[in-house]
Amino acid sequence: MGQNDPVVTGAPSRHLSLRLRTELVERLSKRARASGEESRSRLAARLIDEGLRMDAHPGIVFRSGPGGRRAGLAGGPDVWEVARVLREIEPAGEEAITKISKLTELAIPQTRAVANYYFEFADEVDAWIAEVDREAGEAYPHRTRR
Repeated sequence: MGQNDPVVTGAPSRHLSLRLRTELVERLSKRARASGEESRSRLAARLIDEGLRMDAHPGIVFRSGPGGRRAGLAGGPDVWEVARVLREIEPAGEEAITKISKLTELAIPQTRAVANYYFEFADEVDAWIAEVDREAGEAYPHRTRR
């Protein structure tokens, strides 16, 4: 489900030349080798992308799982889990934030962090939700989503 990977999405990419400390290049190379799945270049691009997203959205982190890397709240649920609730809420703005906080038992700043991230990356989060729903439908075909 790696929606933000340009290789996966076919998104255009551009070359960027960087000067990095030797120690940083060695750590990057070691991490890429250890993963066995990402080239050094792809790992660097992913880390830059995630770092920029976390910088723009404090409280959001990225974690790996069977479906790939995804955004989540630091110490909390994945963004898609809260965004699923957000999509179903009638009121908008701060009223929605308050209602979601009560429904999810998250603090208002956590809910706001998810909402802000979701509004910027809604297509990506919605695609993740759709994939989760598809997989659940395959695993539990006798159940339907309400």
